[in-house]
Amino acid sequence: MASPGPPARPEHSQPEAWWKRSHETTVLLVAILASFVAFLDASIVNVALPAIDRDLGGGLAVQQWVVGGYLLALGSLILVAGALSDVFGRIRILRLGLMVFGAASLACAAAPAAAALIAARIVQGAGAALLVPASLALITLTFAGRDQHRAIGIWTGWTGTAYIIGPVFGGLLVDTLGWRLVFAVNVLPIAATLWLMARLADPPRQEPRAPIDALGACLAAAGLAGPVFALIEQQRLGWTDPRVLIPLAAGLISLGLFLWWERRVSYPMMPLQIFLVRNFGVGNIATVGIYAGLSLGMFALPVFLQQSAGFSATAAGLAILPMSILSLALAAWFGRLSGRYGPRLFMAAGPLLAGTGFLLMLSVHEPLDFWQHIVPGVLLAGLGLAVTVSPLTAAVLGAIEAERSGIASAVNNAVARIAGLLGIAVAGAITGGLLDYAGFRHAALAAALMLFAGGAVSAVGIRNRP
Repeated sequence: MASPGPPARPEHSQPEAWWKRSHETTVLLVAILASFVAFLDASIVNVALPAIDRDLGGGLAVQQWVVGGYLLALGSLILVAGALSDVFGRIRILRLGLMVFGAASLACAAAPAAAALIAARIVQGAGAALLVPASLALITLTFAGRDQHRAIGIWTGWTGTAYIIGPVFGGLLVDTLGWRLVFAVNVLPIAATLWLMARLADPPRQEPRAPIDALGACLAAAGLAGPVFALIEQQRLGWTDPRVLIPLAAGLISLGLFLWWERRVSYPMMPLQIFLVRNFGVGNIATVGIYAGLSLGMFALPVFLQQSAGFSATAAGLAILPMSILSLALAAWFGRLSGRYGPRLFMAAGPLLAGTGFLLMLSVHEPLDFWQHIVPGVLLAGLGLAVTVSPLTAAVLGAIEAERSGIASAVNNAVARIAGLLGIAVAGAITGGLLDYAGFRHAALAAALMLFAGGAVSAVGIRNRP
């Protein structure tokens, strides 16, 4: 009797494998594009700020609000947006976020005055808040194990590159077509993402929907808006002015009430107990220093190069192009290394490298020697960024079970955006309201110290999981 051969493979195995790969590719593309447009817009505006100031007026305070208004809405609402994605589905919330973001982008492009532009930027930030946590949650639910680390590395590389490459693209638009195209161009990637999303659908829900923590969202927004308003407007009004002191006090009280409320409500938008998970809690503390430093440095550098060193918007964007190249080339690799060896070393060394890069920029003086004063620091900061971001994201989200990936992603992204918002809000106080050579040196030193603090927290507190 002949021995039986190997069991026949089911006829449907190859089509199922092809469908799985196709589905994973589509999910990754949608997640990258949805986050890409939000990160791109957060950074593309930086090189347009001098042109906006020339057209609409308002000085450094308006420039801070154009950036800060976006981050304020993003940081305030991203928490409740994470809960919305868990309750109503990632695909549905992504689609809504893209529509809001696109409409607000067109309103920014058509803004007749600074106040209208700032208002449209706030709405745009609200749309971005719906995009980021849902897109990353799609990845964590679709991929597992080392594939998840690799996917997060790819996502981090592209979205991080969008955050850095924005000034290059923005500079070209400002110098050739005007600053309004910086906002209108968002329509193209939004349309492409919506087309890809037609192939995806949320799985049917088995559990009842939890209520949304609306009061928590309002308290968080008020708690952020008050201190940010005070930090930006104090350079014009002074710290003793009631128009500064009252919003500051009201904001701090709102933050206290927010923490109190989140401990009492049955369905909090920011469940405080997840901060008791070591890598999640420590990783978010490190995120504050890392993203505050990066945001301050990347806000100050292109504005300084244009307003004080005489660079065009395109040249200012090209000046930091090496950061985007390093991030794109190395982020996925460092994500894989983090999956193999653990995130602690990378989360400690990366901010140290990036902070040292900003320290090198302290050598700037008139006349500016770009290749000596700026390029070495930009290269080192870009390497530090590539080393840091993917391991940081994987460590924070990997500490929380997949079922809560939406809210975990939202909390970490909220912390990152709020840190960036505060970093930009203190720019006026640090620089004396002017990004000249002395003001930029102060900003670069502050950015370096913030990054060093984030790296120190990681070195002491992060643990490598088995």
